[in-house]
Amino acid sequence: MRGFRIGSAFGIPVRLNWTFLIVLPLFAVFIAWDIAELAVIINEMLGATMDPDPLTEGNLPWLLGLASALGLFGGVLLHEFGHSVVALRYGYEIDSITLWLLGGVASFTDFPEDWRHELVIAIAGPVVSILLGVGSYVIFTSLPPSVDEVRFVFGYLAILNVVLAAFNLLPGFPMDGGRILRALLARNQPHAKATQQAAAVGKLFAFGLGLLGLFINWFLIVLAFFIYIAASGEAQQTTIKAAFEDVTVEDLMTRQEDLITVSEETTISELLARMFTERHIGYPVVRNGSLIGMVTLDDAGAVEEVERDAYRVEDVMSTELYTITPDADAMTAFEQMQQNGVGRLPVVNEAGDLVGIVSRTDMMRAFEVIQGGGPPRTLGQPTSEPDLQ
Repeated sequence: MRGFRIGSAFGIPVRLNWTFLIVLPLFAVFIAWDIAELAVIINEMLGATMDPDPLTEGNLPWLLGLASALGLFGGVLLHEFGHSVVALRYGYEIDSITLWLLGGVASFTDFPEDWRHELVIAIAGPVVSILLGVGSYVIFTSLPPSVDEVRFVFGYLAILNVVLAAFNLLPGFPMDGGRILRALLARNQPHAKATQQAAAVGKLFAFGLGLLGLFINWFLIVLAFFIYIAASGEAQQTTIKAAFEDVTVEDLMTRQEDLITVSEETTISELLARMFTERHIGYPVVRNGSLIGMVTLDDAGAVEEVERDAYRVEDVMSTELYTITPDADAMTAFEQMQQNGVGRLPVVNEAGDLVGIVSRTDMMRAFEVIQGGGPPRTLGQPTSEPDLQ
């Protein structure tokens, strides 16, 4: 999840996604509109006697709305730091924490597969939220009635932080409760199988939450949609990772001797003709045996038809290449393709020589074979089928 960096703590970058800039003022407005009703709820739940009327005067509702919204998202940020700090203690790397439309997300470089680690990391976030709620309640009860404006904010945060903790503990994988469920399921079975089971529960939870949202709040429908997508995505990622365990890029790649390449002098017309007859849409560009670029159908298609005889591959090829070594894990190659938005990676040895190429299509074929029970060491043989990526 992309966003712009606003700072860091414990060595973890903190980012804001553009959607956060929309949802923060919306939350502030919704709170401001319901100041009187919220004050009554706080009185009932915390046994207080705040007078709602003074809180609705002038611009005060908007100030209280903004302060409460900022406090709420501050709590969300600390919730994510709860997960992250515990993960750092176990030796896991955190890429960043991002605030966005639906709250916050801590991006792990690699998710823990030790069920004990995942259990403690997942519980840490709700524990922080509960502590924030208790701390806000203590401040709320310590302040005099003469500062009901401040008491309103801390009363609101006392309730919302506990609600946040309780909601996150529901079994909607990949929410905290879903991760706790996966950790418990993974005690006695493979991590990938536990993920599939937790994801199935998460999808069912998302479906129920979406139905509830039809009658209560549209925001629940949006949340349900993202829970369903996230559960499906992580389940798929975990399944692929399990299938590619102990499989290297060398097992999957098309080797150099069977690799189809083009030269930089090839015209775009010639390149497109080759793509049609050879049924490939991406080629390494080689000069004297050395890799100098990659050219794809998108590159060639960007040239106007009347100019394709005049333009050569060197005019349109990409020279900023993402490469990988043959001994790298297959899953590393898959993740690198996803992160960089590319469909294939040139494979180079330590000397920088091109020794092969691995594509997303290669990996999907290999995945199908492994899922069908085929031995990993039989994968990666050259094929005349089209590279669809």
